[in-house]
Amino acid sequence: MVGTVSFTYQKNTMYCDSAYYNERRHEVRAYGNVHILKDGINLYCDSMYYNGNQKKGMLWSHVTVRDMEYKLTTDSLEYRAEKGQAIYRNWGRIESSTSNELLTSKVGYMYPQSKNMFFSQQVNYKKDELTISTDTLQFNYSKQKTFFYGPTTIRQKETKMRCERGWYTIKTEEGCLMRQASIDDPNKFVSGDTLYHHGKLKKSIGQGHVFYKDKTSGNEFSGNLALNDELKGFTLLTGKPLVKKIQQKDTLYIAADTIKNLLDGKGKTQLTQCYNHTMLYSNTLQAKCDSLIFKEKDSIIQLFTQPIVWTGNTELKGKKIDIHLQDTLINRIIVSEQASVAMEVEPGSYYNQLSGKTITNYFEQNKLHHAVINGNAKTIYFPVEEQKNDTSVVLKRLGMNKLLCSRMTVYLDSGEVKSITYFEEPEGYFYPIEQLQEKDKYLENFSWTAALRPKNWKHLRNQTK
Repeated sequence: MVGTVSFTYQKNTMYCDSAYYNERRHEVRAYGNVHILKDGINLYCDSMYYNGNQKKGMLWSHVTVRDMEYKLTTDSLEYRAEKGQAIYRNWGRIESSTSNELLTSKVGYMYPQSKNMFFSQQVNYKKDELTISTDTLQFNYSKQKTFFYGPTTIRQKETKMRCERGWYTIKTEEGCLMRQASIDDPNKFVSGDTLYHHGKLKKSIGQGHVFYKDKTSGNEFSGNLALNDELKGFTLLTGKPLVKKIQQKDTLYIAADTIKNLLDGKGKTQLTQCYNHTMLYSNTLQAKCDSLIFKEKDSIIQLFTQPIVWTGNTELKGKKIDIHLQDTLINRIIVSEQASVAMEVEPGSYYNQLSGKTITNYFEQNKLHHAVINGNAKTIYFPVEEQKNDTSVVLKRLGMNKLLCSRMTVYLDSGEVKSITYFEEPEGYFYPIEQLQEKDKYLENFSWTAALRPKNWKHLRNQTK
């Protein structure tokens, strides 16, 4: 057939310049301006071969396939009627006629009836501000849902996501990322074994080796389960979570059973709350308590329920402890209710001690300088005297002083008492060292709990059990 050919075969209507039909073999060959129409789908090419027995065809050169929504262009296309499948193997380009969607890949498998597409090798998808680059992609264009099975990068506005497997729904900006998954945006970076992300709801959930970094503050968080909800303004971590607060001269680590960050409108951490078996570690400060609140703006750490703080050779206890920082240095530590401070001046033997209703401890360069004791103030200390001989100076403890009054200020240097200021006449006792009994060396309810003190940040999670 030659010249403006119109041909109908097995419910396919074809137009072309010339065609060859072999009835015995059920073969159709078409050449020049080939146009095939089937079930609302239009196919265009320069030449075509179709085998009716196998229900299989090939299209070559300037191949275009169009329906009501999409247009495919490629240099060759294989069509299998029984499976309702079209395949290109040498680069294809798919464009939407109703939006600015664009997809390119080297290999593509399309199933028009089920609205499914499969692509592999250098797959790139783009729509508005969304781009997806992957090795293997499944796309259901009626549901606008993609599935990927290889190293994948997704960019949605200012958010960049990576994974090796997962799915993503274009309309809702919702997806699940698996295997080396990460989400990176201007405010945060999150990684984990599995990450669920909902862009429009500004929510993400991470499971397995989750790492979270607040870029606005530099704080870092890790755990086995994390929930970030920017609209509600919080991040929650469980599964042995650890907080890393990077400061100018030191880094503060906090571990607990549960850690919650409260965020401002820009996603910046304002408050960190830690619950159950809380531990804290820095080079200059360590602590243990049941729960903790870190107020970022005011640089205040509040410890609750049997808190203990260690710094240098000093151990502080009370029902509540507030640590005030200034330029990452300890400014003061306020111990409230049943407050006590102990300083080990000779390991296992002598401890200078303070107790009262409230003790405010003031620091200079992270060293305890003086303490103000209010309410039922008590102190025990072991004064030291320098004894000189011809070749050296020997420090000798002559005895123990015990003083009681309503309020006092104690000035210290490396845990040694240098002077005391009294606001009322104190009651005082001196015990010569040779007459000192073991029971007299301690204030009521004294305990030294150095064994509970964190040795380094790596052991925090184990010690929170």
